[in-house]
Amino acid sequence: MDLKTIQLRRGKAESLRRFHPWVFSGAIAAQSRDLQEGDLVQVLDDQGNFIAVGHYQIGSIAVRVLSFDRRNIDDDFWVERIGEAYSLRRVLKLAGREDNDVYRLVHGEGDRLPGLVVDVYGATAVMQAHSVGMHVQREAIADAIIRATEGNIRNVYYKSETTLPYKADLGQENGFLRGGSPANIATENGLKFHIDWLKGQKTGFFVDQRDNRSLLEHYAKGRSVLNMFCYTGGFSVYALRGGATLVHSVDSSSKAIDLTRANAELNFPGDTRHDAFAEDAFRYLQRAGNDYDLIVLDPPAFAKHKEALRNALKGYTRLNAIAFEKIKPGGIVFTFSCSQAVNKDQFRLAVFTAAAQSGRHVRILHQLHQPADHPINIYHPEGEYLKGLVLQVE
Repeated sequence: MDLKTIQLRRGKAESLRRFHPWVFSGAIAAQSRDLQEGDLVQVLDDQGNFIAVGHYQIGSIAVRVLSFDRRNIDDDFWVERIGEAYSLRRVLKLAGREDNDVYRLVHGEGDRLPGLVVDVYGATAVMQAHSVGMHVQREAIADAIIRATEGNIRNVYYKSETTLPYKADLGQENGFLRGGSPANIATENGLKFHIDWLKGQKTGFFVDQRDNRSLLEHYAKGRSVLNMFCYTGGFSVYALRGGATLVHSVDSSSKAIDLTRANAELNFPGDTRHDAFAEDAFRYLQRAGNDYDLIVLDPPAFAKHKEALRNALKGYTRLNAIAFEKIKPGGIVFTFSCSQAVNKDQFRLAVFTAAAQSGRHVRILHQLHQPADHPINIYHPEGEYLKGLVLQVE
């Protein structure tokens, strides 16, 4: 294996020996002179001993580790790793079901493929590269997805315009790498959704809330539901199936509201229980009456980095405090944070503060997290990003 080299400073190999998959730029003592962003590199300790192989990138995270063994990162490697990920999704009974063809196939570090995300919608996989190295390998990865899934996935759409480092100047354009399909309807737990992988957020759908949407369905019967930051209306559609008497969906994006309406109509044509509003969430909540007894708070990430943490926690506190003030006695609040920079204790403290400010009696019924197809590498606790609480408010 003839690779370019990065050598670490003394004492900086310990986290890698504990299988943490990142090398930070400050840990590097020396590197090959002709090293280019996206190159495969071997990482050596200060004595010149092999530690790992991974992708080099300019920035705070300088290397994302692909293997702690000496091995070639070739076509067989990609098929093997993606095959392992696919096998897990079959064990989880997410792949190969008639009533469900939506799941995450590759979840970065959780599947030992840092910098890569792949979501599946029917026969189409939507791939996102979060590192230049994965971008460079995109063609090999696309072939591996089709091979590893035994032909069940026939189309691979590449969507990395907004996820790659802008300074890399790769001239990246979204589009199909393999196959092509005009179909954009996928099935999750028997419900159908339009997936906007062309222009939608993330890969077109928030796959990570699947289990939490199912839980909400069980609480929806006979309740009036408010789904804030609804995006494509996932929680709203589940609430309708669960027997909600009324479902209101709110998002600041008019395109999201159009998609929410389309998804409600796709599953429950002509159902007058649902309405949707393109409006700022805080403004809507503040002027809302006390008409709801189930409220979903699933905002976008308030903090994408540590510097924004303080303001993010204030935002979560304010949002939850308004919901606690407005909800009917005995009501249920599903509240979430998808900010990786906010840990579980910080989020829970923000919600606790909101409860105290409202003066309401609040009980925790469930503590929620990301589903099993978004696995967390035990050596990479940073991969735990989705936090949620289900609360009863008296």
